[in-house]
Amino acid sequence: MLQVITIFFSASLLRFAGFILAALLSTLIALPVLAEETNQANDSAQIMQAFNKQHREAEHAKSITDKDKQRVMFLLGVTLLTLVLITGGLGIAMGVFGKPVFLAHMIFAGLSMTLAIAHAIVGIVWFYPY
Repeated sequence: MLQVITIFFSASLLRFAGFILAALLSTLIALPVLAEETNQANDSAQIMQAFNKQHREAEHAKSITDKDKQRVMFLLGVTLLTLVLITGGLGIAMGVFGKPVFLAHMIFAGLSMTLAIAHAIVGIVWFYPY
């Protein structure tokens, strides 16, 4: 019986040593792979940083200065004022003098409303928080 227990324990110890050896070898084999993944992660981070820098530079190149924004808003406002005056003139001509300019009055009213909405949206988007 003692021989059976000795053989069993020696076989178990050999198996245990074999498992430990296999685990160590798999760890040693995985280390270069992990190092390669770490290098790839560092390369990916550098690529992302370069891309973000390039994206910021491109966005900065596309940005509009405040002076240009004010100029665009002024031109929109002048055009809007002109359209409103034309619409009012056509309305007065139609209502007071009886001229048949209803279609032109409605077209200019639609253009005035469209430009007024665009002018308001652009003003809010560009200048809301001042």
